[in-house]
Amino acid sequence: MDQKADLNQPEQKPQYVSAFRALSGYIKPHRWGFITVLCCTIIAILSELLQPYLMKIAIDDNLMAGKNDYSELLAICGVYLGLSLSSFGFSYIQNNVLQGIGQSIVSRIRKQLFGHIMKQSMGYFDRMSSGSLITHVSSDTEALNQFFNQVLLSLFRDGLTLLFIIVMMFQLDTTLALYCLILLPIISFIAIAFRSFMRATYQLARTRLSRMVAFVAENLSGMHLIQVFHQQKEQEKQFDERNRLYFQANLREIRTNVVFGRTFDILSNLSIACVTWIGGRAVLGHDLEFGVLYAFITYIRQFFQPINTITQQWNTLQSATVAITRIWTIFASKPDITDRSEEEADSAPGEKVKKGDGLRQMTLTTAADQEEAAETHGLGLGDVKGDIAFEHISFSYEEGIPIIRELDLHIHAGELIGVVGTTGAGKSSLISLLCRFYDVKEGSIRIDGTDVRDIPQATLHRLVGLVQQEPYLYSGSIIDNVRMFDESITREEVIAACEFVGADAIVQKLPEGYDTKLSERGSGLSAGERQLISFARIIVFKPKVLILDEASANLDSHTELLIQNALHVVSQQRTTIVIAHRLSTIMQADRIIVMSRGQIVEQGNHNELLELGGQYRELYEHSQGQIAG
Repeated sequence: MDQKADLNQPEQKPQYVSAFRALSGYIKPHRWGFITVLCCTIIAILSELLQPYLMKIAIDDNLMAGKNDYSELLAICGVYLGLSLSSFGFSYIQNNVLQGIGQSIVSRIRKQLFGHIMKQSMGYFDRMSSGSLITHVSSDTEALNQFFNQVLLSLFRDGLTLLFIIVMMFQLDTTLALYCLILLPIISFIAIAFRSFMRATYQLARTRLSRMVAFVAENLSGMHLIQVFHQQKEQEKQFDERNRLYFQANLREIRTNVVFGRTFDILSNLSIACVTWIGGRAVLGHDLEFGVLYAFITYIRQFFQPINTITQQWNTLQSATVAITRIWTIFASKPDITDRSEEEADSAPGEKVKKGDGLRQMTLTTAADQEEAAETHGLGLGDVKGDIAFEHISFSYEEGIPIIRELDLHIHAGELIGVVGTTGAGKSSLISLLCRFYDVKEGSIRIDGTDVRDIPQATLHRLVGLVQQEPYLYSGSIIDNVRMFDESITREEVIAACEFVGADAIVQKLPEGYDTKLSERGSGLSAGERQLISFARIIVFKPKVLILDEASANLDSHTELLIQNALHVVSQQRTTIVIAHRLSTIMQADRIIVMSRGQIVEQGNHNELLELGGQYRELYEHSQGQIAG
């Protein structure tokens, strides 16, 4: 089984226990609320269970005794109405308080889960499918929500109801109560017999749902490829197979639930028949009052009602148990890339309630925060020159499959470097290591003599600006997308950055200018326009090192010229690394690095490399041939 499906597999019992123990950490701050729920539940249950006892009094002490005291019957009716109102009122309070607590806890966990996923390293997203993570954030937290809405409420109310009914039955008649207690071992046996089978059934349905959601998410993200290669029917066929498996798992779950529930219905009817037969003989023999038998039959009906309710929530409990374990499996995952100075938490969130949300603060949201962090760690952003050294580094994504081998490279501060090479040469991996999306296996990468592993990640990402081939834009205005929702950056700075890269003319043509709302991924803008917005974003944050990873690959010639003009000015003030397939982008670079199979095979300026007559010359001639063609 691949790693992406690991979280969909059944967990061992100790992990379930650990997950519920972790959940208790979220419950503790609401203990007074739970005490209120408990008190309201007790009052509501007693109000409901005293009603049959009142009917017993009315039958035996009034009607059967021949008193025909209408005033006493009227008083009993008044008390009965009062108990009904009391049961309704306290049940209402109990439900609202419990739901408020549950929603608060689930909202907090959902927020922390999303934040925890955001803190994971790139390697984590290589291992996990986006569909699985979507399932965890949405479906699993919803299952946890149902645990508070349904299961916990049922445990409070129905559990206490069972206890009080047993007490009331013993209060009415000990012999009949003992006969009824014979049912408890039978009920326990059925529950135990069904438990493991039901857990496997619910887990199977959850697993197949997760895989179906993952498939849909992957198809939506690659829809352009599906349509270009006319794969709609094939993908529909594969989705139909996953949907069919999920459908079968749901039917199996429903059948299991029906059999489980109907078994208790049969027990309930048999019990009522037995109580009626045994109690009826006692009434006819004048050993038992008729009112007691009436109350007893009412209680035996009420006895099975909470049992049925609890059993109906059994699948919800199983789903919640699986969901809690899966959520805490994510919480237990540690980022592959961490700051050396950062103290790792010893336990998953919820086991120890900490300041704030209980999660360590790792992301600095504003430029001001990042600058303050840099000063705290003795690395003033204003003092960084941008000298970069790759010292004998080696790297691989998978053990035994090297991507970069013993590479040495020194980039001087303010130098403009071009990096070229065939696909798989290790160009993007080199940049990922500099940004510390991954850590080197051997050697070190230094900025101004400081190992990037010793620089806080927030500071490093402030120092190194990255423009990728496919820029990501968020739902929001142009202003927010350029300054990344950092309100410490003024509107004027954003406009100046857009003017600097030549995006201002494009933005001004939009319906609301800089306040135009973009949809997800910036749909409505061309690839070149999105790239210019992304480039303006980098200018606003003023990095000391600028990286363009195939940033001009999807641009038309006019937009590419705008980027090159802006790049020429920007590169005068900072170290710039440009990865490009279009050699025209880096022909004017101070130095060009040619990579092959994770190593540097050639380096020099454009003319020097042409004279060398090696791989660069081949790439250049190939590009010229393409242009000529």
